[in-house]
Amino acid sequence: MRLFRLCRIVWVIFAYGLDEFLLGHSRTRWARRLVGGLLFWRRLDAPRGERLRLALESLGPIFVKFGQVLSTRRDLLPPDIADQLARLQDKVPPFPGEAARDILEASLGRSVNQLFTRFDLAPVASASVAQVHYAVLPDGRPVAVKVLRPGIAPVIESDLALMRTLAGLVERLSADGKRLRPREVVAEFDKYLHDELDLMKEAGNGSQLRRNFTGSSMLLVPEIYWDYCSRDVMVMQWMDGTPISQIEQLQAAGIDLPTLGRYGVEIFFTQVFRDGFFHADMHPGNILVAADGRYIALDFGIIGTLSDVDKHFLAVNFLAFFNRDYRRIATTHIESGWVPADVRPDELEKELRAVFEPIFDKPLAEISFGQVLLRLFEASRRFNVEVQPQLVLLQKTLLNIEGLGRQLDPQLDLWQTAKPFLQRWMNEQIGWRGLWRTLKQEAPHWAASVPAWPRKLDQLLSKDHSQTLVQAYMHLAREQRRQSWLLLVVALLLCVMVLLFWLGR
Repeated sequence: MRLFRLCRIVWVIFAYGLDEFLLGHSRTRWARRLVGGLLFWRRLDAPRGERLRLALESLGPIFVKFGQVLSTRRDLLPPDIADQLARLQDKVPPFPGEAARDILEASLGRSVNQLFTRFDLAPVASASVAQVHYAVLPDGRPVAVKVLRPGIAPVIESDLALMRTLAGLVERLSADGKRLRPREVVAEFDKYLHDELDLMKEAGNGSQLRRNFTGSSMLLVPEIYWDYCSRDVMVMQWMDGTPISQIEQLQAAGIDLPTLGRYGVEIFFTQVFRDGFFHADMHPGNILVAADGRYIALDFGIIGTLSDVDKHFLAVNFLAFFNRDYRRIATTHIESGWVPADVRPDELEKELRAVFEPIFDKPLAEISFGQVLLRLFEASRRFNVEVQPQLVLLQKTLLNIEGLGRQLDPQLDLWQTAKPFLQRWMNEQIGWRGLWRTLKQEAPHWAASVPAWPRKLDQLLSKDHSQTLVQAYMHLAREQRRQSWLLLVVALLLCVMVLLFWLGR
């Protein structure tokens, strides 16, 4: 079976002229000429990106999903290929509703009639890994039931094994093989795919996102019904809305499109800078619009997370770009450790200036956040910057949000919407509010660790290691100085607050 699948993949590679990717190395030019001579009959009129997209579509849903994930790695791909891969859509025939019912009953241990008062066998949506059915709970609440495709796991494992083989060939035979890191990309896809095979993880993502936006005037997230969830089944609140791609229907329903476009940008930056937890698959197929003009988020299989360091890095770089402060961008890269410490800031600054200055020829409202981030990655590549996976996901999501926002409102100025948000976040992080929040967060650690210092020192003394003793003494001295400075800062802040209170009276 695997041999037959491999033969089909090889046939598709040659039929669509993908041998130019496999045989691009100088050592294999003779093989490429030989293949071209043997396949003299084929016509390759379409561009290479389009041919790659069509080949992946012909190989089936797992390869389509691989192309979708690959399209997020714009830091690795030429623009023509990335643009074509971004057009890939899951066009998968549904599997029989009876099979979905059997999976549901086996997974939850009860019959459909016990679980629901209504369960529609005809699916409302179908994708490569799962499909969705409409149902009604015994208490009358309508729900969406997501069920994994039967027998999908062995198919995925087989295709992944073949992808690893092909990735190894690309790395050895292609001129760009090592730079593109195909085996790492396949490993990344493996992780995403196995995460999607566990619907409990997706349910957890959806639940977290809903909690983050409880009471929001901009975003609705369906409730997850945990009593009806398992690895193979996820049941969530049914959401009625209009697909965001249907602009005419939204206008007919009286939806304020410019406001909707602005909401999308604000939701994105709220997820990124407030929560560090963002929906990373925000293409139009995963978004509805409620009757009251709020977004409805669906499908939580791919979620991105950011640390405080990531958020600070992004905010500083966006604001520095806005102010054309290329030296600040360069030093931020070096301070974050993403650029080797021996890189000269002025050299990186020069590279950044050459890349970004032409962008400012456009009106500010037409400048793309996503493209700025992409250019930043490209400019940094020659300085051996290892692009962080979470930032690649962020850049892909940002491009989706921008495209969506400008489709709703061509005049949308993303910078005007985002800059106050970024400045406010930076002020909260760097100002006295940020200091006070850090002190509150660190207080429990200090309370637990300070009383243990004498015992730890006694343990070190009992070992009779002079070097260890010196190190311990120096560590305690540093801690004491840090504590003294922090106490001094707190005391000064309290004095300032008392003074302000007294003046206010």
